[in-house]
Amino acid sequence: MRFANATLPDGSKHDIEVSGGRIAALLPASDAGDLDLEGALVLPPLVDGHIHLDKTLLGLPWVPNQATGNQVADRIEAERKVRAARTVPESETGANLVRQVVASGTLHMRSHVDIDNQLGLKNLHEILKVRERFSGLVTIQIVAFPQSGILRSPGTADLLAAAMAEGADLLGGLDPVGIDGDLDGHLDPLFAIAEQRGAGIDIHLHDGGEGGLAQIEVIATRTRAAGLQGKVAISHAFALGSIPTVSAARTADLLAETGVAIMSHGPGGAAIPPIKLLREHGVKVFGGSDNIRDAWSPFGNGDMLERAMMIGYRANFRHDDELALAFDMVTAAAAEVLGIAHYGIAAGGPADFVVVEAQSVAEAVATRPRRKLVVKSGKVVARDGALLA
Repeated sequence: MRFANATLPDGSKHDIEVSGGRIAALLPASDAGDLDLEGALVLPPLVDGHIHLDKTLLGLPWVPNQATGNQVADRIEAERKVRAARTVPESETGANLVRQVVASGTLHMRSHVDIDNQLGLKNLHEILKVRERFSGLVTIQIVAFPQSGILRSPGTADLLAAAMAEGADLLGGLDPVGIDGDLDGHLDPLFAIAEQRGAGIDIHLHDGGEGGLAQIEVIATRTRAAGLQGKVAISHAFALGSIPTVSAARTADLLAETGVAIMSHGPGGAAIPPIKLLREHGVKVFGGSDNIRDAWSPFGNGDMLERAMMIGYRANFRHDDELALAFDMVTAAAAEVLGIAHYGIAAGGPADFVVVEAQSVAEAVATRPRRKLVVKSGKVVARDGALLA
């Protein structure tokens, strides 16, 4: 199979020769292929570094947001009520979301899955079904996520260990001080389980200001002590965007040294981490969609090109090289953090790519064109934004 006349992200023109689900060669552009892309831009598969497949209500009748306040704890309690009233399994709504994001070009994702003393491992089991069902289309990395806290939800530490034994890939955490009120009490079980299993950690940290910064620094220091460099991420890290630049730069050096990555979804109502500063100091910064049509947020659609645009908009990115940075956060940088092997468009690699009508990466981020084609293992799996049967 040959995809002819493709424009790669670096602007070069090639035919993409595919054999056995892999890119056999990148040949000089011609009009002799099986499918003429007519100069359209070919991008590597999009990567969602932070999604909640078990939370989405996509495909169900509209559910108004029921949180009575605007704090994390308020949203947690509202969500517990919503999910207690659910009659449709998370595997069904999660599948709805997977179909939608694959049609937009996402072929790799990291999903946080709620684990607490109300749910037990129910949501994990439901999303494991989704992972198996779509294993030929998308890779799904699962984080066992203590959404209700660890100390506030007695028994959750044991459930996290059980989740790791039953198929979760990483351990999650949530605002050790803001939710559990005990930094060490929250982190102790996470790092103990991670060290025992050689697993990674991805911690939600919404706490801002100097208090949030102190938690970031403790997480980084513990990462180094546990020998988990390159296996730990902090999601959101609003504190980095709400402190003086000199403090952010100092902490960035510590994050780079300890290999702790930072995830941002381009938040609309909170401080965004200083993405360019972090990158300049050697920190791995990647992107994710976070909540999509769930009890936390009515917004979101899982389109990672749109997410790159939102990150760029919030970060005041205006130049092509800055838009390329936002694109990198939802492609190569996220793939590196997730440990996706052989990622990218290269001879010998997987024949996974996304085709859009744009002249450059910057234009693709700014305009978010409909995905002309999504190709997985050399086969077209979506066309014009719709997943094929």
